[in-house]
Amino acid sequence: MSTGQSSTLLSGVSRMEKEQTMDSRSVRKHEAILEAATSVFLDKGYSGTSMDDIAKRAAVSKQTVYKHFADKEKLFAEIVLATTDRLDTTIDLLADITTDAANLEENLTRLARRLLATLTHPQVIQLRRLIIANADVFPDLGTEWYERGFQRGLATLAATFRQLADQGLLRIDDALLAANHFSGLLLWIPVNKAMFTGGAQHTEADLDRLAAAGTRVFLAAYR
Repeated sequence: MSTGQSSTLLSGVSRMEKEQTMDSRSVRKHEAILEAATSVFLDKGYSGTSMDDIAKRAAVSKQTVYKHFADKEKLFAEIVLATTDRLDTTIDLLADITTDAANLEENLTRLARRLLATLTHPQVIQLRRLIIANADVFPDLGTEWYERGFQRGLATLAATFRQLADQGLLRIDDALLAANHFSGLLLWIPVNKAMFTGGAQHTEADLDRLAAAGTRVFLAAYR
C-alpha cells in the first residue's frame, strides 16, 4: 500500500470515529432530554412545563432540545408512548403461566403480584394521572397509550386464559371479560386510591395481600 493510500485510509477511519463519537453524544443528549422532560412534566404537569425548564434540567441549551424535538407536544408524546415499551416484559409474563393444575393458584398469584408491582409503580401512576389530565387536549395520544399498553396486556392475558380453559383448568366463556375481571380485582383498590390521593398509598404487604385475595376470588368464579 502506498503512502497516499495509507493516508487516505487513516483519514477515512478518523472521520468514521468522529462520526461515531458525534452519534454517541447525540444519543446521550437525546436520552438526557427525555429523562429531564419526564421529570419536569411529572413535577409541573404539561401546561406548567416549558422547553426552558427541560433544557435547564437536562443541562443542555434550548436549541439542543429543539434540535431533537420539534415542539413540546412531540416531546410529551414520545415520553408517554415510551412507557408502553416498558410494559413488554410484563406482557410477556402474562403469556407464560405454567399450565399445572396443582399449582394454578400459586402461579396466578405470582403473576398477579408482578402485574401489581408494574402497574402501581409510582412513576407509572404519575404518568397515568398526567395522561388522564390531558386526555381532552390529546385524546389520540391517550387512546394510543391505552391500546399499546393496557389493552395489549389484556389481550395477551385473555389468550392465556383461553389456553387454560382449553386444557380444562378454567371455565371461561369470554376470555377478554375474564382478563378484565382478573385485572380489576387486583388494581381497583391500589390504583383508584393512588389516583385520588396523588400517589401510591400501599405497602409491599398490601400488594401481597391483594394479589392473593384477587386470585382466590377469580378462581372461585372461573375454576
